[in-house]
Amino acid sequence: MSKEQMMVFAGNANPELAKKVVKHLGLELGDATVGRFSDGEVMISINENVRGKDVFFIQPTCYPTNDNIMELMVALDAMRRASARRITAVIPYFGYSRQDRRPRSARVPISAKVVANMLTSVGCDRVLTIDLHADQIQGFFEIPVDNIYASPVIHEDIMAGAGENVAVVSPDVGGVLRARAVAKQIPGADLVIIDKRRPAPNVAEVMNIIGDVKGKNCIIVDDIVDTAGTLSSASKILKEKGAASVKAYCTHPIFSGKAIENIANSGLDEMVVTDTIPLRDAARECPKIRVISISNIIAETIERIHNEESVSTLFANA
Repeated sequence: MSKEQMMVFAGNANPELAKKVVKHLGLELGDATVGRFSDGEVMISINENVRGKDVFFIQPTCYPTNDNIMELMVALDAMRRASARRITAVIPYFGYSRQDRRPRSARVPISAKVVANMLTSVGCDRVLTIDLHADQIQGFFEIPVDNIYASPVIHEDIMAGAGENVAVVSPDVGGVLRARAVAKQIPGADLVIIDKRRPAPNVAEVMNIIGDVKGKNCIIVDDIVDTAGTLSSASKILKEKGAASVKAYCTHPIFSGKAIENIANSGLDEMVVTDTIPLRDAARECPKIRVISISNIIAETIERIHNEESVSTLFANA
């Protein structure tokens, strides 16, 4: 399908990522005004014709989460009312994804489902996101969802400086599949699991290491780094158990609370994150934090969706 029928727009959440994506695609970013009225309400104006076009709107729903979600919703509504042929919400980081169930029938919302309903109600035809916190969130939608992976970019970076005696570490039991997928692609790499107890939200206590890390170059892999409490504790205990080095790879750098302080004072030698979420100034200035771009994978996936080609084959080894 001709790229003349494809248009890519972006909100205010991560314009730099959007610019990189359209550069890979050989396109210009679509002309849209995304601002605020004097009372703070979101104002959207699509400034070029989208009638009959295959439209992609790039907007991670990171901090400020609610503002970015509202920008996304009204932008999609504007495109639907402007008669776009197909509208794909490209949400590199899917906010509220950690609220995906009611543990022990607690009186809490399933907020990920609420966001899914909102996207469908404003006329979104398809969702493209990266490393959902829980894969089953795809089932909250009545429209197609492409949950793609950062692992190809992460694997390439790991292999560029992995060295020998590598151990891939899952920071909790829930991340074992992700860590094992990375370990399988590194010749001779061991898999290590950290067993932890979480007594309260955003508080993690590392209890035990399953596997041998003595003399190993440890690589922790996770989808989200929030306060970095888990990573800080994990890196320290890995070093105490004899790890030669500890590096962490995380897709989504939320970095809330004392995250930067925790990373700076941790046993981490390096913290590598992708650009699904823009870094704040304190994170940019932290010498332990390095960013790798996910823009090429997003661009390739967008092109495959536009051309009605397989997306899954792009991640056959992920």
